Amino acid sequence: MSLALVTMSHSPLLEFNDPPAEVKAEVEDAFATARSFVRDYDPTLVVSFAPDHYNGFFYDLMPPFCIGYEALGVGDYGTAEGPLTVPTELSERLAEWVADSDLDIAISRKMEIDHGAIQPLEILFGGIDTVPTIPVFVNSVAKPFVRMSRVRRLGEAIGSFLATLQDERVLVIGSGGLSHDPPVPQWASANEQQRALLLNGRHPTAAARDARQQNVINAGKAFAAGTATIQDLNPEWDRALMAKLASGDLTSIDAMTPGQMAADAGNSAHEVRTWVAAFAALSSAGGAYEVTSSYYRPIREYIAGFGVMTARSVR
Repeated sequence: MSLALVTMSHSPLLEFNDPPAEVKAEVEDAFATARSFVRDYDPTLVVSFAPDHYNGFFYDLMPPFCIGYEALGVGDYGTAEGPLTVPTELSERLAEWVADSDLDIAISRKMEIDHGAIQPLEILFGGIDTVPTIPVFVNSVAKPFVRMSRVRRLGEAIGSFLATLQDERVLVIGSGGLSHDPPVPQWASANEQQRALLLNGRHPTAAARDARQQNVINAGKAFAAGTATIQDLNPEWDRALMAKLASGDLTSIDAMTPGQMAADAGNSAHEVRTWVAAFAALSSAGGAYEVTSSYYRPIREYIAGFGVMTARSVR
């Protein structure tokens, strides 16, 4: 067994709101570096830690973590729609392992996933069904949030399972973050129509999805122009977190609290939970690791502190 990692910001605005040409070129170069890293590694299995944005998981039942036994993309923001190639028997074994590790885990035999999980697969592999993929949902938008130590332990448990797969080359992906505060409704302040979406907004009409997506696109344009009211990006916070992840010592991340994370880096900064889980899995399965590439830039057009990292275990 060998293990490698890619963590990356995602943004539904990648194909809708272009930053200046030199910034867009930088992002494409970072993606190209990650693709080259993945191509050289040639994984036989992917474990994808990703959030959801009220497209597959809702307040009618919101688990902190969920492992997919089967999964399909919902097709938001022009991302791929349809089934992933999920190795169901292996997903079942993984869920049993995590439960035996004294962690509560939900499972789904029909997980619906959005751009948060789909975008990295498209960027890295050119599609969603090219490599067997186990999707792991990490709640990053809906209160209450579990402690960061629990996220780390989830990653460690999954990493310890991956270490038993002697014939696999495993790539773990952490998708989300970094600092950002897009216009996602919060239950406490949502109106009646918004609460209906947050409670169960599955399978919206094309018109409803387009209207929702256009609201985010418009917010990105306004944010780039300096006229949006959403919280600003926090490059210092982003870079500090990336440095902690690169250091190999993840224990200090346990002290991060949901309220402070939101205050410092926006309500959607909770998506960095996927990065923490991915790095914890890498550390648990392979011990010491080295970061082989790292890119960061705050990009207002994408409403994101935008980062891409690659790493692999050192043996």
